[in-house]
Amino acid sequence: MAERTEEMLLNVGPQHPSTHGVFRLVVKVDGEKITDAIPVIGYLHRGTEKLAEDLTYTQIIPYTDRLDYLTSMANNYAFVQAVEKLMGIEVPERAEYLRVIVMELNRIASHLVWWGTNLLDLGALSPFLYAFRDREMIINMLNEISGARLTFNYMRIGGVKWDAPEGWIEKVRKFVPYMREKIKEYHTLVTGNEIFLARVKNIGVYDAETAINYGLTGPVLRGSNVKYDIRKNQPYSIYDRFEFDVPVGENGDVYDRYMVRMEEMVQSLRIIEQAVEQFPESGEIQAKVPKVIRPPQGEVYTRMESSKGELGVYIVSKGKDKPYRMKLRRPSFVNLQLLPKLLIGRTMADVPAILGAIDIVLGEVDA
Repeated sequence: MAERTEEMLLNVGPQHPSTHGVFRLVVKVDGEKITDAIPVIGYLHRGTEKLAEDLTYTQIIPYTDRLDYLTSMANNYAFVQAVEKLMGIEVPERAEYLRVIVMELNRIASHLVWWGTNLLDLGALSPFLYAFRDREMIINMLNEISGARLTFNYMRIGGVKWDAPEGWIEKVRKFVPYMREKIKEYHTLVTGNEIFLARVKNIGVYDAETAINYGLTGPVLRGSNVKYDIRKNQPYSIYDRFEFDVPVGENGDVYDRYMVRMEEMVQSLRIIEQAVEQFPESGEIQAKVPKVIRPPQGEVYTRMESSKGELGVYIVSKGKDKPYRMKLRRPSFVNLQLLPKLLIGRTMADVPAILGAIDIVLGEVDA
């Protein structure tokens, strides 16, 4: 007698732990096999782009913290970079070094949350605890320089809010070798584990052409052997002064995207180490800008490499103290397009691994 199955609709989120509260996935399953997948966004919609039309340029900066509250420093930078380009502002060198250091620290902290929560979704508790132990050290350093632990609000148009406190650069210097050793421990703990490999090898595979056609950026693009990193391909700030590699995968599966992020943490440590060595002993941290920011009439689009991919800001100015229009290009929002293609034909057991590899962790799928 043939086995009889019945198609079911299942909600993966927004309460499901694999999506951490901000994203819903509706899947149709026939037995264990997924026959359709529909991403549903909007559970964290703040209307930031529309709100910006009624805020001064300085008032917008705290709103960028909340776009992705795992990488507030990068969000701050993406916005102030666009305004600075529109106004032709030259940022002091000391401020640029501080920006790079805090952004790369924040990138590592973001990847640590990804590593810990992704493995928690796959059934491993210990990595989550280790990741948050080491992330706490970064959060403490960012708290010391910015006065906040999550929504840092540290960047300013023309520079940064405060200079580094006494002894802070030395703390960052000591953190680099410590974190290098911890990443090696992470690999010992997880990367060779046969249960982990069974969950991620040859799962969620897509090639470079597919990644490019879907507009993917960040680790989900580089995992398919596309060597594109805005810090290298279109350098901004002072990234052209640093030596670092752009890690890529070969097979385009969940494992490759895992390894790309792990190696990105190593490369971020390289950048931080060089920035600390080159850090100017003195200098201004803020360019001279008007008290009321009024960019000239025009429009601008700037991009930067966030932890999840290309974060872009488009601003239209009418010469007033508030933008006429603002549009944000959020990386996870774009990367999500690929989900149905990856999930259809797979089983429910593959959902957490595939979602985690696209980096659905808190924050920024909907601004």
